[in-house]
Amino acid sequence: MRNRGFILFIAVLVTVFSIFDLSFSWVSQNVQSNADEYAMDSEGHVDYFKKQAYIDSVWKLPVYDLGFKAYTYEEVKNKELALGLDLQGGMSVTLEVSPIEVVRAMAGANIDENFEKALATAEVLTKENRESFTNNFFTSLKELDENVPFATYFASSANKNKISFNSPDKAVQDLVEGEVDGAVERAFEIIRTRIDKFGVTQPNIQRLQGTNRISIELPGVDNPQRVRNLLQGVAKLEFLEVWTLQEAQPYLFQLNQEWVKQEKARKKLSGDVAATETKTEAKSETSLFESDSTDVASNDSTATEEQLFAPIMKGFTQFGLLYADTDTAEVNAMLRDKEVMSIIPSDMKFLWGHKPRSSQGGVDVYELYIIKKEREAKLTGEVIADANQSYDQRNQPAVSMVMNVEGAKKWKKMTGQNLGRQIAIALDNEVYTAPNVQSEIDGGRSEITGNFEVAEAKDLANILKAGKLPAPTKIIEEVVVGPSLGKVAQSQGINSVLLGLALVIVFMVVYYAKGGLIANAALGLNIFFIFGILAELGAALTLPGIAGIVLTIGMSIDANVLIFERIREEQRAGKSLLTAISNGYDRAFWTIFDANLTTLLTGGFLYVFGMGPIKGFAVTLMIGIVCSFFSAVFISRLIVSQIIKNKGEDAKLNFETGLSKKLAGKMSIDFMAKRKMAYIFSAVVIIAGLGSLATNGLNLGVDFTGGRSYIVSFDKAVVPSKIQGSLVKNVDNKPVEVKTYGNDNTLKITTAYLIDEESSETDAIVQNAIVEGIESYTGLKYSKKQIPTATTFVIPSTSKVGAAVANDITDGAEEAVLYSLLGIFFYIWVRFRQWNFGAGAILALFHDTLVVFGAFGIANLLGAGFELDQVFIAAILTVIGYSINDTVVVFDRVREERENATVGTKMIDVMNNAINGTMNRTIITSLTTLLVILVLLLFGGEALRGFSFSLFIGIMVGTYSSIFIAAPLVYDTSKKKIEKEEAVNA
Repeated sequence: MRNRGFILFIAVLVTVFSIFDLSFSWVSQNVQSNADEYAMDSEGHVDYFKKQAYIDSVWKLPVYDLGFKAYTYEEVKNKELALGLDLQGGMSVTLEVSPIEVVRAMAGANIDENFEKALATAEVLTKENRESFTNNFFTSLKELDENVPFATYFASSANKNKISFNSPDKAVQDLVEGEVDGAVERAFEIIRTRIDKFGVTQPNIQRLQGTNRISIELPGVDNPQRVRNLLQGVAKLEFLEVWTLQEAQPYLFQLNQEWVKQEKARKKLSGDVAATETKTEAKSETSLFESDSTDVASNDSTATEEQLFAPIMKGFTQFGLLYADTDTAEVNAMLRDKEVMSIIPSDMKFLWGHKPRSSQGGVDVYELYIIKKEREAKLTGEVIADANQSYDQRNQPAVSMVMNVEGAKKWKKMTGQNLGRQIAIALDNEVYTAPNVQSEIDGGRSEITGNFEVAEAKDLANILKAGKLPAPTKIIEEVVVGPSLGKVAQSQGINSVLLGLALVIVFMVVYYAKGGLIANAALGLNIFFIFGILAELGAALTLPGIAGIVLTIGMSIDANVLIFERIREEQRAGKSLLTAISNGYDRAFWTIFDANLTTLLTGGFLYVFGMGPIKGFAVTLMIGIVCSFFSAVFISRLIVSQIIKNKGEDAKLNFETGLSKKLAGKMSIDFMAKRKMAYIFSAVVIIAGLGSLATNGLNLGVDFTGGRSYIVSFDKAVVPSKIQGSLVKNVDNKPVEVKTYGNDNTLKITTAYLIDEESSETDAIVQNAIVEGIESYTGLKYSKKQIPTATTFVIPSTSKVGAAVANDITDGAEEAVLYSLLGIFFYIWVRFRQWNFGAGAILALFHDTLVVFGAFGIANLLGAGFELDQVFIAAILTVIGYSINDTVVVFDRVREERENATVGTKMIDVMNNAINGTMNRTIITSLTTLLVILVLLLFGGEALRGFSFSLFIGIMVGTYSSIFIAAPLVYDTSKKKIEKEEAVNA
């Protein structure tokens, strides 16, 4: 064996690094075990808070001493093999940075009606096509009035050093695109700073290149709302002057009067004035502040009963404008009415308090602040030099802020001018606190109070220190996985790996004797290398990633099977052991290389065009392919070389058992004569499958349609169809899909209700509708805990995919499949120097894909309920990779048989010989891979059920097509050329 020393060096090096990288996971597990032991009571229950206290106590302490370097527990956690959200719970979010505000800010006062129309049109178009927002905006602006240059809107004093009124449209568009891109980059840095201070171990934050989106994965977080607040808060901090109630009272009465007038006019048009008065009286009975309102209103001789209970006056008290949360919608409706609001002074606006001021009878009470409106606040968050969580005079959590020199001067002046008055401190247009100024404040210090929890005050301080986002953000995709669901997936995934591995190990020894032991040793190193490299790269191990490892176990055996079958062929031909081994490895090398490279191509395209968990699968698959090639081709040969190094031909190394001897020998089946029957059979299967899809349709998941889905767990079995009827009523009769998920106690509920609205408020509305529907039917109560009881149900996992993201996922899936097929076609064309081979391979792959789709449709028609989602696309690409692997092995043997054929041998016989010559390998590889996939199908859990089913069908059909479709198609597409050549040779 050549280069033995170099291969040994690489093997040892990778092994050492893998041991080092994986040792951090082992140390971390030990610390976790110690924490559990510390926090466990006499009955075996772990106190979470006590466990967390232990972990906090060792967080900054050395727990792993290598002699030359000691690592703290924090460093150990950051270096251990990370688990994905689906295996440990957590939250994944895709944020979209809104470019609209950036574009508006650049235009300043130059905005007109066409500008606003172009913005609105661009927002719609960006959801429908894959163009950037700015490109859609400028296209729309040009269509509205092609004679107005872009510089008309964007040439201003703020941009004077960049563009002028004479600048061409291209220069203006480039400037705006650059500013939007810069805003997204700044937003990415600010959000990364916020997350770094959030305290999450191994967060994954990426800007999705070419878009205005940011992908964030936060493993282990258990408070999704806290994360949403952290990510979506723009952090626009303003110090604002406040109107007193006495100053504002006349205008408030005018607002009341105008609102009542408008309401009467609206109701009069609909003939329902009496209903309005009745409704007004009814609402007055529920007002929390009726007596206070009466006292204030009675001081004005013009006040009427109708004015008394209009929105503003309903909350008028001596303590401020206070409203029950049930009344805030009515107040907001009035504040949005431009005609009504036009009667108040131009320097007056209203802002809500961030949190309820109090709670009365279980009803939250919010304060509405009357703010002095300014073109730009006198003091903003730009002057904040530092912010920290602290405690106020009542020993309640607060946020202390220190201003820079400029801010300190402005703060001193502002407090001096507002002695005895309130100054509101507002963040993102919500008032957190509005203290009365007792004296002029020198030194630039201030404090935000507001009934905070400690975590909330810390988050707010971190947000202020990180700075203001350059543009608002919204969550367009979100997945929340509870820790209990993660543990179940983790257990199912590990069991699948272990059982699949055990079956393969046993089979290889039973079939290949000592050769099987060598293959198993190489397989063990292969898996070890995969985990070590994942840890070194900092890649997270996900449930699809485990599926990739399980698949790698099955597929990596293929290389050893190819080698061993070649060795057995050589021995049957009378070659000595040493010669058979040498020839076996040499002749199998390029077949293995071709097969692995084509599969690697599909993994690469899957990584480039896939999103979310599919990237984890692609990474693991590609690492597995590289490791399996190295271990099977080089490590196994290294072991074989070492065994026979001293004993030579006397080495007791055999590659067959009694079972495999019976199956040895070259088959002689005339496969090519049966190709037309195979074509007909395939056509019937494909037509039947596509017919089932036409009848039942594709069961598209939210990945491709957009929507929200919820995993709901109950203490006992529930009937999906009955709950579905109750839910439809709660979502305006929009479609709702309810089906069992893994067991009869768990449901997956999917709905497209309000999918075009992607705000967090809408998320809450939809989830509340689902919860209320379940509660009304079952009589159970929703619990935020992880385990359901006899009286409660829980939602351990939720996901949301916006329409724009669904479009991107669909486009990405199509591109991944298309580029994979093109890449494979060109590689095979170049490798085999004949386009017919490429065409035969691609047509066989189309055949396999259509059969899998058809099987999917038939299974759903029979009630299986498989969803077509991103993981299904991963399965299709994996089938493509496996099938081409199988096909390349046959093609390689065709080329070899053709080169060694005697003069006059017909091509059809060459094809038959090649297929028969590889049949043992084809059967064994398919059998071992199917064993592993069957384990995945049975024990991999609900999340991978559709994936496993698709692979199971795909591997069977891929094996079939490499024999009955691919090679016969090569023959039939080059039949005329072959017949001419054979006629000449004859």
